[in-house]
Amino acid sequence: MRIRRTPLLAVTGVALAALALTACGDGTGTKDEGASQPSSTTATTAGDKGTATPASDKSAGSGSSSGSSGSAKGSSTSSGSGSSGSTSSGSGSSSEPWDPKNRVLCNGSNTQVTAQPVSRPLNHMLITVKNTGSKYCDLTYFPVLRFDEMQWVPQADEKTHPQAVTTLAPGESGYAAVLLSAADGSGEGGMTGHKLTVGFQGKTPNSSGGASATPALPAKGVYYDSSLKVTYWQQNQDDIAGW
Repeated sequence: MRIRRTPLLAVTGVALAALALTACGDGTGTKDEGASQPSSTTATTAGDKGTATPASDKSAGSGSSSGSSGSAKGSSTSSGSGSSGSTSSGSGSSSEPWDPKNRVLCNGSNTQVTAQPVSRPLNHMLITVKNTGSKYCDLTYFPVLRFDEMQWVPQADEKTHPQAVTTLAPGESGYAAVLLSAADGSGEGGMTGHKLTVGFQGKTPNSSGGASATPALPAKGVYYDSSLKVTYWQQNQDDIAGW
């Protein structure tokens, strides 16, 4: 009996294989369906168990897309915040000296100017400019001095040229020294001045920087001669103390 059943099972298997091949050949996709069905079932079951499946891959892809979208949104938000931060930073930096909107030229309208003769060095005078405004101000080049109705402009000592423009924060002071007359008496045309006008230069040499100042002089006046010379504006008084 077993000998007869064995060929029958073999024939049945062969017949089933033939049917499967025939179904595949007619273009209906029966073989694909029959083959994919277990996979689909297995995938669903496996998906339920938490293993990687086509469905979970799709979810992962969706998650990745969401992540990318979220990342893009985060990036956009971050960029927006950064941009906003820059704007805020820009507004915050308005108190910085390098902000052009917060810098003006120092002149007689936003400073307090004094001119005081000093005992040492001999025949010298110190000009002090204090920023009384609310913004940083630049002291450019050197002061343009004029005693009374003097018709010539004292030149500056190029050796005192600073490396950078002298910038004063509100309340800070800048300085310039003045050589009034030659210590050895070699100067010519000596006279006593009773009024001093201090002019300020603009962003280019010899241009106007705005209102001038007329600091008070000692009652007896100030003696000067052809040796009259000035320094460039300085941030620190010590830089010209021994000039």
